[in-house]
Amino acid sequence: MSVIAYPHLDAIRGALAFSIAGDAAGNASVGRGTWDTRPVHVALVENRTASGSIGAVEAKRLGAAFQVVARERSPLVLFLDSAGAKVSEGLRALGAFRAVYREALAAALSGAPIAAVLGRNCYGGSSMLAHLAQHRLFLETTQLAMSGPSILAASAGMNVLDEMFRAMAEASIAAGARAKASAANQVWGTTEAGAWLREALRPEPDPALAFRRRHAALGERLPKERTPGTEIVHRRDLARLYPAGCDVRETAGLIEGAGRLRDGEESLLGLVGKAPLGAERAWRFADAAWKLVDAAPSRVRVLLDCATHAARLDDERIVLSEFIVGMSIPLAVLAAQGSHVELTVLGEAGGGVYVALAGPANHVSAVHGAKIRVLPGSALTAILGEAKEEAASALDYEAAGVAEEELKLGIVQSG
Repeated sequence: MSVIAYPHLDAIRGALAFSIAGDAAGNASVGRGTWDTRPVHVALVENRTASGSIGAVEAKRLGAAFQVVARERSPLVLFLDSAGAKVSEGLRALGAFRAVYREALAAALSGAPIAAVLGRNCYGGSSMLAHLAQHRLFLETTQLAMSGPSILAASAGMNVLDEMFRAMAEASIAAGARAKASAANQVWGTTEAGAWLREALRPEPDPALAFRRRHAALGERLPKERTPGTEIVHRRDLARLYPAGCDVRETAGLIEGAGRLRDGEESLLGLVGKAPLGAERAWRFADAAWKLVDAAPSRVRVLLDCATHAARLDDERIVLSEFIVGMSIPLAVLAAQGSHVELTVLGEAGGGVYVALAGPANHVSAVHGAKIRVLPGSALTAILGEAKEEAASALDYEAAGVAEEELKLGIVQSG
């Protein structure tokens, strides 16, 4: 049962006649119902902790549910009232969320209808899971964003209790704003359970095409700005990674090119730079990845040296979560059609940016000295009230499931 009574969830429960199967796994529980004579899977993530609701225990239960949904191509109703990954578990939570996000991607691309019902909070990784669904049902009080109000306030140098800032933040990430952003978002009270379920659980014959159309629509939300200039890239780590040579260019933090191997080439695509990832750069990454889907290379290496996503109201107004999820989809399509997709962490990585690129990857490697974190210290402080520096080793990354291999290129990373 839900910890808090939610009228839209109660209505969906009645329409599906669903019941929970077995005991909850931490904050997660699963069950089954029926819609239009078809069995429907139900998964609930409830908000019992301020530091996020999805840790290793919850991810295991949710991952198993996504696997069944992908295999059966059966409908799933996903209830999310969560701040995302359980950051108090550290790297273990990041590795667990990478695994469950991978299973969720497979379910979304299988053609299984996925509908998300949202509680009061839907932040971070939970907002990413919500945007793998075809439709989302909000309460009037629902807030959805990559960054919650406390992180947005910290990033802006404001006090989260400042009334003017809180009003701006809530107006940017509230249900009404989200409903204006996309027809796939509806607010409870403007529809009834049966009508919403009929639309939300309609099978999608070509999910990859549907996601590609969504990518094109996302581009219309971006401000029309001058195309940034492109520069040839010369990096020591890439020179060591490709002793036979590589051709790489950078356009405002987006890496594209090819690296030469003994037996051919592999396509390169990546995110670099100290600036946090905003919606515009995430969209350009996704656009380049969709072009690789058309080219169907045998190998794709994704390069990452970008510590976190942007915690800016301008990015949240156009739903940053949807742009970050948009990076994952073409990579997952590439992997599904037979390309070997490898993520290589060159410097810093963490949070939703890491998950979006690691989730669909066949393999994750990290250059010796690279730093993979759950979140940057400032974000952890905003959530937990303290930030403990993680001095993690390659063995720690492997044990947590965030990287399978360490690459020793003979370069010592500074900082």
